[in-house]
Amino acid sequence: MAVDLLLGLQWGDEGKGKIVDVLTSKYNIIARFQGGPNAGHTLVFNGKKHVLHTIPSGIFHEDKINLVGNGVVIDPVIFKKELDKLAEQNVDYKTSLYISRKAHIILPTHRLLDAASEASKGKAKIGSTLKGIGPTYMDKTGRNGIRVGDIELSDWKEKYRVLADKHEAMIAFYNVDIQYDLKELETDFFEAIETLQSLKFIDSEEYLHQAQKDGKSILAEGAQGSLLDIDFGTYPFVTSSNTTAAGACTGLGIAPNKIGEVFGIFKAYTTRVGSGPFPTELFDEDGATMGRVGNEFGATTGRARRCGWLDLVALKYACQVNGVTQLIMMKGDVLSGFKTLKVCTAYKYKGETIHHFPFNIDEENVTPIYTEMKGWNADLTEMTEASQMPQALLEYIQFLEKELELPITIVSVGPDRKQTIVR
Repeated sequence: MAVDLLLGLQWGDEGKGKIVDVLTSKYNIIARFQGGPNAGHTLVFNGKKHVLHTIPSGIFHEDKINLVGNGVVIDPVIFKKELDKLAEQNVDYKTSLYISRKAHIILPTHRLLDAASEASKGKAKIGSTLKGIGPTYMDKTGRNGIRVGDIELSDWKEKYRVLADKHEAMIAFYNVDIQYDLKELETDFFEAIETLQSLKFIDSEEYLHQAQKDGKSILAEGAQGSLLDIDFGTYPFVTSSNTTAAGACTGLGIAPNKIGEVFGIFKAYTTRVGSGPFPTELFDEDGATMGRVGNEFGATTGRARRCGWLDLVALKYACQVNGVTQLIMMKGDVLSGFKTLKVCTAYKYKGETIHHFPFNIDEENVTPIYTEMKGWNADLTEMTEASQMPQALLEYIQFLEKELELPITIVSVGPDRKQTIVR
């Protein structure tokens, strides 16, 4: 059986959690392959809102296995809070949630290092969520990290102490005013480790290999978005992992020739959280309206998202890098009421018109070139069939399909799992 992938194609926050939840009924296993609790996947069903940070978005479906893969970094304290909320809702996660032994653990000192590093940058800060993600991946690539499998060993706390002491020395080196009580942080951390140890740890690459041989269907779930990829994103304003399709191979141990469908998710407009270039960003009433109607606030940090028109140059780039086979458009309902819509179809780059995503998209280098389209003024949230969509929305979708040379197979018209139109 091939493994299908679900990825964000913009700067994150595209609505991956909802779509994983919608698609889960078709799969036996949902596997998260990268990122950490800097992700915020929001699901809405039965009148309730649920926010997940590390746990795969299929967790609310019975008889589905949810796997946290080796490419993920886990903060035990945040993970425990997620588990506690699941327990309150009578979700039997102990039988349905598996953790890769090769996943790395975020220590309290990783979070402190994150804060110290960001504070030292001043106005040049990258907009970190301060969850300790970057420092954890640095220890992973520096071969210093502590993995889930380590906490099964009797001497793991000695390894912890050596690494935490090293981190404190690094924090002192930054010479910034970071106030903390490590003993208090460690109390919560070691308590959360005990909760983590109660879960099922597996050699996930072997588990997934056997699952494929047994004909099990698998959906790999990404976090953040393609434009935040450590290699292909708007570096250095990116996350610390590979958010693109290649990350599913390294983050789960899946061979490239075992990849099937690649579902690419994008918003009908564009948003970005934190610092970094954003060619189509709006600073007028249109941008404010998108933010207000779309409730554009980070599920993890609560930060307001920057809003702008859809950028097809960036979206084409993400489709190419990921090998997208199907597109899913989110938040089409948010654009209802705009008389005119704009879509960026090219860049003016250093005086030249280009249609590809260049090395540098800073404002002084890039000016978006727009195509204008007629908007629509209709409430989409109660619609259940594509035939009910206003003509202007259908034309918008058809224009995007032609430009991207890919089918848009699902259109989301609201946050609830029921507000989903399959075309």
